[in-house]
Amino acid sequence: MPNVVSHIKHSLVNRLGHKTNRKIVVFESDDWGSLRLPEIGRYADYQKRFPDYYTNPYLRYDSLASAEDLEFLFELLASFKDKNSNAPVFTFNTVVANPDFEKIKASDYQHYFYEPFTQTLEKYSPHTSVFSVWQQAIKDKLMYPQFHGREHVNVPVWLQALQSGNQNLLDAFALGTWSVPGKIPGSINLQASLDWEKEQPLPYQEAFISEGLALFKTIFGFPAQTMIPNNYILDFTVFPLLQNHGIIAMQGMKYHKLPKGHSAAASHPLVRRSWGHSTRFPLPNLVRNCQFEPSQTHDNFDDVGHCLSAISNAFFWNKPAVIDTHRLNYVGVYDVANRDRNLKKTALLLRQILKKWPDVEFMSSAELATLTSSL
Repeated sequence: MPNVVSHIKHSLVNRLGHKTNRKIVVFESDDWGSLRLPEIGRYADYQKRFPDYYTNPYLRYDSLASAEDLEFLFELLASFKDKNSNAPVFTFNTVVANPDFEKIKASDYQHYFYEPFTQTLEKYSPHTSVFSVWQQAIKDKLMYPQFHGREHVNVPVWLQALQSGNQNLLDAFALGTWSVPGKIPGSINLQASLDWEKEQPLPYQEAFISEGLALFKTIFGFPAQTMIPNNYILDFTVFPLLQNHGIIAMQGMKYHKLPKGHSAAASHPLVRRSWGHSTRFPLPNLVRNCQFEPSQTHDNFDDVGHCLSAISNAFFWNKPAVIDTHRLNYVGVYDVANRDRNLKKTALLLRQILKKWPDVEFMSSAELATLTSSL
């Protein structure tokens, strides 16, 4: 029965939209570049201050990836090849900046300042040589960055909370992060950079997009072609700005989430998405129809089997298999066993994909976006 239910759920995602006979697999991985937790030397203090951190896997595992983390991941990917002799390529959906905590504090939390994520890397002990690993992986076609946001924090909400004296956030700030267990007062998730209530902060959101995409191009030397908004929340009013900056397709889940300001209810209004062009969306959609999130499942969950079943359903409906898999699965800065365990599962997943579908093609999200735009 569970397999039947799963098949029906996946079919509801895959039955609509454009079709292709090609067996395409895309790995979309979010949160790269974003600082989630304090520098390793401050992590013990963070655990003492927030003892319920362990209930959230992101606060147990997620961090800026070390050079060793990345080298292990890319070495694994390079060992597999599709029918065109291409290795699996991870789309690194990248947050290009992080808060500059010193400058923000010097302004008494009245003004916001940020730094490129490459500058953040230089400050963190296991990360000083990391960006050269990114650059080599791009050359080797094992990873290709795309835009996930300027930073991964809702700046207006965060500053307001700091100014009002929210002790949890002030204590986290002193440790070099905004991430705390649980919710802050109000209904906006701090990670949702572009969510809003009451009135849309349009100047902030326009700067977030324009400055973020410009910084992306400066850092990587090429423009982003796709975007996945933080927490999947984005207002339709900013889509023309994204188009003006060269975004040709939007990544996302089966539903697009509108900001809370569009509804009197506590939940976000949802708009159904399907692969390809749609009259309801200004940009073509790439739809994540598979999940591989072993850091967020229980120990006896069959992560590989679950993902393979979703891939099979995608191919049954003649859709690309777009796999949702976040950074926390591949980093071991705070828990090396987490990384090593998940890399073994990743290797098993790739072996099974190639065994079941020898005609598979690995693509990045940018490549799939180009294909989608031509449909």
